Amino acid sequence: MTDRGEGGPNAGDEPLSIQERMYPDLTCFGCGHANPKGLKLRSYPADGFVVATFQPWEEHDNGLGYLNGGIIATVLDCHSAAAVIDEAARRGWTAEGGTALSYVTAGIDVRFLRPSPLSEASELRATIVSADEDAMTVDVQLIWDGKPRAQASALWKRWRPR
Repeated sequence: MTDRGEGGPNAGDEPLSIQERMYPDLTCFGCGHANPKGLKLRSYPADGFVVATFQPWEEHDNGLGYLNGGIIATVLDCHSAAAVIDEAARRGWTAEGGTALSYVTAGIDVRFLRPSPLSEASELRATIVSADEDAMTVDVQLIWDGKPRAQASALWKRWRPR
């Protein structure tokens, strides 16, 4: 779920999201909870996939009353990141000191299937397709009214500073 800074990112009795648990100080526009102007996506492990709810803002209009494609690509990318970080943690892949391994998007192939409403929440679902410590592939969808509105295949690579 997203919020716009009103009442904080974890209002109510909801458990902490993957983003809040694993990288609370990240300033990424899509998934960083340390970015006051960001989307603050909140993703949760489910049964074999990772799920989130995304409520668009009126500023995300594509000019025709639907969700903008760039925003769609952003939430697909950032939601797949949560699936990658969760998978790495689940498998015990950590860096020195026990911190989570860093991964970056190496590529994302987004397909827009049908318009997505601007005024209603959509579901995000991400499934790890392949995983090793160096790279992961994630299938991710934006779903509304039981139908995929956009889908992507995201390739994530482990980031190693040089």
